[in-house]
Amino acid sequence: MGRDLRALPKAHLHLHFTGSMRHTTLLELAERDGIALPGPLVTDWPPQLSAADEKGWFRFQRLYDVARSVLRTEGDVRRLVREAAEDDVADGGRWLEIQVDPSGYAARFGGITAFTDLVLDAVREASAETGLGMAVVVAANRTRHPLDARTLARLAAQYAGRGVVGFGLSNDERRGRTDEFGPAFAIAERAGLLLVPHGGELRGPAHVHTCLDALHADRLGHGVRASEDPALLERIAAAGVALEVCPVSNVALGVYSDLTSVPLPTLLEAGVTVALGADDPLLFGSRLAGQYATMRAAHELDDADLAELARMSFRASSAPSDVVAAAMRDIDAWLAEEGRSET
Repeated sequence: MGRDLRALPKAHLHLHFTGSMRHTTLLELAERDGIALPGPLVTDWPPQLSAADEKGWFRFQRLYDVARSVLRTEGDVRRLVREAAEDDVADGGRWLEIQVDPSGYAARFGGITAFTDLVLDAVREASAETGLGMAVVVAANRTRHPLDARTLARLAAQYAGRGVVGFGLSNDERRGRTDEFGPAFAIAERAGLLLVPHGGELRGPAHVHTCLDALHADRLGHGVRASEDPALLERIAAAGVALEVCPVSNVALGVYSDLTSVPLPTLLEAGVTVALGADDPLLFGSRLAGQYATMRAAHELDDADLAELARMSFRASSAPSDVVAAAMRDIDAWLAEEGRSET
């Protein structure tokens, strides 16, 4: 028992575009266009996943690609963004940075620039309708050539200050050479964008060092396996690099055997900034408030601990100062409330 976690103001910094889709929306759009979905996306949802080997990651990526295929129209894109915003608001979200690789949608929506324009317009529309502050992180795909990443970095740079706040690198962390994406991140860095590659989930501390050294990461998508190296944790804490920790997906993908094994206490004890995120609710079945709830239960966190996690999510974000200030006041008010209710 504790204060209602859905009422705790939060910033959401790790949410993938297609992965944010509601399961009911996936089913409805697939039925509309006669798209046959595999069992793990229908009757066996949420799917049983593991990325412990390349075959496991391939199965995960296949499900993600099938889900992406149901987005056929401009209205579908706008609906996805609006519903993602609505779901975050219901979970206490005040700020959302949604991550998208425009090249994965370019063929159907007129190219990477046209699709980025559509997403940014959908974000503005959804933000106005829901009151949720929103921004976009453009992400490159590490399974593609690093030159493709440079193209996306230049695209992101063109929209810096106009809705795009960061540049990332996603997909199977074990693929490709991370240092070869350094030139793309240099383009984004010159444009003043946050540098937010994935790292330290499927690979260990050595790869986190590479993300810091070669990509100059401001935040790390996941980064949990930095916990295996105390000196690395000290470096991360001293540099103020935030970790976007997604507990439910870590367990679903086989990084950890259960939620009690997710090393959140180790990260916090080392003074590392942590922002909890949902990653891909469509595939993992758990949204933003669920991440806080699972960590509360797994590690017996009290409400003061949870409030500090929420504060850290805003400190690590690109949210405007007025949004951050209002959220901090409301977090303090949440913690000061005497009433308690079960989440």
